[in-house]
Amino acid sequence: MKKLRKASSILLCLTVSASLLAACGSNGDGDSSSAAGSAAEGVKKEGFPIVDKPLTLKVMSQDAGVADWNKMPVLQEMEKLTGIHLEYQLSPIDSFETKKNLVFASGDLPDIFYAADLKPAEQVTYGSQGVLIPLEKYIDEGYAPNIKKIFDEHPDIRKSFTTPDGHIYALPNIDLSAVWYRSPMWYNGKFLKALNVTELPKTTDELYTLLKRFKDEDPNGNGKKDEIPLTSVKLDDLRMYFLGFWGIYDEVIYADKDGKVHYTPQEEGYKGYLTFMNKLWKEDLLDHETFSQTPDQKKAKGQNNQIGVFNDYYPYFTLGGEPSSDNPLMTPVASEIPGTPVYGKHPGISANGTFAITSKDPNPEATMRWIDYQYGYDGATLFSQGPENTLWKYKNKETHEKEWLPVPGGGDREEYRGTLTPNYGILSPGMNSAELTKGLKSDFDRFIDKENAEKLTPIGKTPFPNVYLTNEEQTEATALLSDLNTYVQQMEAKFVTGQEPLSNWDKYVAQIKKMGGDRIAELYQGAYDRWNSGK
Repeated sequence: MKKLRKASSILLCLTVSASLLAACGSNGDGDSSSAAGSAAEGVKKEGFPIVDKPLTLKVMSQDAGVADWNKMPVLQEMEKLTGIHLEYQLSPIDSFETKKNLVFASGDLPDIFYAADLKPAEQVTYGSQGVLIPLEKYIDEGYAPNIKKIFDEHPDIRKSFTTPDGHIYALPNIDLSAVWYRSPMWYNGKFLKALNVTELPKTTDELYTLLKRFKDEDPNGNGKKDEIPLTSVKLDDLRMYFLGFWGIYDEVIYADKDGKVHYTPQEEGYKGYLTFMNKLWKEDLLDHETFSQTPDQKKAKGQNNQIGVFNDYYPYFTLGGEPSSDNPLMTPVASEIPGTPVYGKHPGISANGTFAITSKDPNPEATMRWIDYQYGYDGATLFSQGPENTLWKYKNKETHEKEWLPVPGGGDREEYRGTLTPNYGILSPGMNSAELTKGLKSDFDRFIDKENAEKLTPIGKTPFPNVYLTNEEQTEATALLSDLNTYVQQMEAKFVTGQEPLSNWDKYVAQIKKMGGDRIAELYQGAYDRWNSGK
C-alpha cells in the first residue's frame, strides 16, 4: 500500500519529455455529429439530477485494485446525485495501456475513457478519426460551467489541450496549487545536525564542500567511512533538479525566459552539470552504485542512515520514520552561469488527457455535466476526500474550513480513502486547489508549503507547455529523439564516470547536431510559437 500511496501523491509529477515523445497533430477536422447526434432534451444545464430519465454509461478506466468500484461510496453518491448509472470496464494499472490499445484497435469502445492517460498522439489520432468526439462545443454551450470557468481564468490550460485542428478531445487533471514537476531533493537532517550546519549551501562550491564534510566527518557517528554524500538511481531522480543550477529548466526541451526553445543535451549549461557530476564521482561524493542500484536499494541505505542528499517525494519515504520538519528541502544552488539557479515548476496540468467521450456515447451533454462536477469545489472535494462525515466534516461550511475525523476502524487514512473513491493511485480527471484542503493540512504539510514558497516558487517557471506537433513534425521528431535519447543517456554515464573525458565535449556536441539536436529545437520552437499565438 505504501507504493500506491506514493503513486497517488506523485502522479502529477509528469515529465515534459513524455509529451514531447508522444505529441502529435492532424490536419483532419473532427466532427461531433458522430456522437450519436443526441439532442440535449432531458438534460439540465444546472441542478441535479442531470437527466430526467435514468441513463447508463460504460466507463473504461485503470484500477488500483483497492476496492470494488460498484461499492465505492463516492460513485454511489454520484449516481444518486446525477441520475447516471455507470458500468465499469476496469483493468489493473500495469496492464491498462495494453487493454486501451486493444479497445481502440477493435472499435469495441466504452462511452467514456476515465483516468485513461490519453497521450497527445492518441487524442489527435483518434479525435481526427471520429473515435473521440470534440468537447469544446459542450463546454462552450453551458454543459460544463466549472471547466469553462477554469478555461476562462487560465487560457493557457485551454490552449494546451486544443489540438492543431482546433478541437479539445480530452480533459487534463488540473492542479492549481502544484509546485513540483518531479519529486525534489532533500538533506538528511541528522547529518546536518551532527556537523552543526545551520546554513544550507547557496552555490555549487558550497554544496561540494558540504558533500566533502559528509564523506569525511562521520555524520552518522558509527566510526565507519560508510557515508554516501549524494545518491541517485541512474541520475533520473536528480537530473532535472540539478540542471537548474546551470540555468536549465528541463532535461529534454525547455523555453527560456525570452521564449527561445533549447534542446538541453547540447547546451553549455549541460556541460556544466556533467563537469560537476564528474567531479563528485571522482571524489567518491556521488554514489558509485548510481547506475546499477534499484530504488529499494537506495532506500535501504537511507534507512541505514548512510545518505546525505537524496531524491524522493517526501524525505521519510527514503529515511524511514514519520513525517517531520527535520530534513530540509534542498535549496537549488547557483553556478558560475549568471541568473542561476532556476527551477522547472509544475505547469498545473497533466501532460496527458485523463477523460474523453467516444462516438458510442448516447448522451455527451449529460456526460459533460457529469464530469464537470469534478472540476468544481463540491465535486473535487467528494472525489479527493470522500463523502462528508466519513473521513472529514466541515468546521465552517461558508469558509470551506474542514477537519479530519477519526478513520473508521482505525488504520491509515490514505488507505481507507482508497476504498471510498476511484481517485487513488491513478491520475483521474478533476481539479485540485488550496481551497480543498483548508483546515486539513498537518504540520508537515505546512512545512512543505513553507519550503516550497521560500526555495522553489521564487525561481520557478514551467519548462515547456503542452504542445501538439503536426503528423509530419511528429514523425520526424520521434525518429530523431529515438536515436538521440539513447546516445545522450549513454554519453551522460560515460562523461560522469570518466569513461569519456570532458575534453571531448565539442566532439559530442558535433555528433548531437549531426543527429538532429538543432532540428529538435527548431520543431518545438515552431510548436511553441503556435501555442503562444493560440493557433
